[in-house]
Amino acid sequence: MEYKSDIEIARAASKRPIQEIGAKLGIDSDDLLPYGHDKAKVSQRLIDSVQDRADGKLILVTAINPTPAGEGKTTTTVGLGDGLNAIGKKAAICIREASLGPCFGMKGGAAGGGYAQVVPMEDMNLHFTGDFHAITSAHNLLSAMIDNHIYWGNALEIDIRRVVWRRVLDMNDRALRQITTSLGGVANGFPREAGFDITVASEVMAILCLARNLDDLQRRLGDIIVAYRRDRSPVYCRDIKADGAMTVLLKDAMQPNLVQTLENNPAFVHGGPFANIAHGCNSVTATTTALKLADYVVTEAGFGADLGAEKFMNIKCRKAGIAPSCVVVVATVRAMKMNGGVAKADLGAENVDAVNAGCANLGRHIENVKGFGVPVVVAINHFVTDTDAEVAAVKAFVETQGSEAILCRHWALGSEGTKELATRVAEIADADQANFSPLYADDMGLFAKIETIAKRIYRADEVIADTKIRDQLRAWEEQGYGNLPVCMAKTQYSFSTDPSLRGAPTGHAVPVREVRLSAGAGFVVAICGEIMTMPGLPRVPSAEAIMLNAEGQIEGLF
Repeated sequence: MEYKSDIEIARAASKRPIQEIGAKLGIDSDDLLPYGHDKAKVSQRLIDSVQDRADGKLILVTAINPTPAGEGKTTTTVGLGDGLNAIGKKAAICIREASLGPCFGMKGGAAGGGYAQVVPMEDMNLHFTGDFHAITSAHNLLSAMIDNHIYWGNALEIDIRRVVWRRVLDMNDRALRQITTSLGGVANGFPREAGFDITVASEVMAILCLARNLDDLQRRLGDIIVAYRRDRSPVYCRDIKADGAMTVLLKDAMQPNLVQTLENNPAFVHGGPFANIAHGCNSVTATTTALKLADYVVTEAGFGADLGAEKFMNIKCRKAGIAPSCVVVVATVRAMKMNGGVAKADLGAENVDAVNAGCANLGRHIENVKGFGVPVVVAINHFVTDTDAEVAAVKAFVETQGSEAILCRHWALGSEGTKELATRVAEIADADQANFSPLYADDMGLFAKIETIAKRIYRADEVIADTKIRDQLRAWEEQGYGNLPVCMAKTQYSFSTDPSLRGAPTGHAVPVREVRLSAGAGFVVAICGEIMTMPGLPRVPSAEAIMLNAEGQIEGLF
């Protein structure tokens, strides 16, 4: 059977003017700043005016560890939001913006799929409203001002060997991971080692996604540690006097973006930190605003629950004072078979034994999420090759975990395929069964927090970190940063740091090779294993297939 591609479906969408979408949430047209006819930013005036309202119910969508077989977390997020509206609930969706790097690398798009998409798909996956460009510019303005300060006499006595602020680019470019700057003579400054991260790993991205308003944004930007002196005392962004200009560059980017689903339901798309190298959630501003405007808010956290959901709970919920009423864990029969040892080429054939073997990965995610005190429902994202016996095997396994699994056909049917899931999620959320609690207390030591995540979420036996890293963590505790949460930078493909180790491994170790203090964002990053904060392109990048057709339409995004 021939199926339309995601971009063909999106191109045929019957979009409504963005003012009509805002009206569904009670947003007056005066509080929308349009970017064309189908997207707009929500004004700070509106955000400020709704703060005294009660919050709606927050529903988190997460997933098993991603596999080449596909899981469909964003697709399920969109489908569930549409499903809630279809059963008469006032619901909104909150997802992240797409990074250009993975769109041109492996992913090819990040707006959902099939008949569960957010539109305009092409705009969302490319430049959208310019938020990522603003973040890149603000970040690199600080980089330029640091080197400029050093060039003009270095009054702050920065040790140029200890400049910790790297540059960023919203593109996968491995050649820029480690560079030497200021070559070419006296006029170009003092040569030093530096490097680039991808924009979604920038602390500025994390700050924008955690800040409450422009004042909070500037305060957090000022708290960024950019370098150290010879006596190891920190130099802050505010010492460089860059925080004000950075705030100006981010003024519009701070306002959440409103768009719509294929079924013309409201969707906030704002911010986009990666979940494997950052905290993986859309902005606090978008989520908390949606909670004031809708009765149900469906949001997602990046990659598997061991990364995105863990950081959503331990970082975003902690910082924003919010808590989910229900968590949906997305799984597919295909991914279960791949976790059970089946090669990608053989996934189309029925294999119930492999499904049962692969369900261990799903079971661990269910157990981990329940450990935060939140009820869990599993959404089986349907593929046409799934057999009744395979779906039944997943449902039976989930029952043994004290939860329930619901088959969802939103990719093919839109909201009609998620009404059962939406009904059950609403029932659970309305029952107020959640008793949310983060995994660790604020006053736990930084290394102990890393160990807690590694042992309780990843099921590692130990964390390996040399004396230099442990000493650094203790020094930050002495400087008053010990109460910060930790953000684990780790491969998304496994509970371990070995991406080839699928299923539910135990007995492994988590090596921490570097720690970074994100004082403005308010967390400590622990970089584990071979994870890169600047990804590279694959052998055959998606960019090779992205082009304009004879009608001037974009092809190749999916």
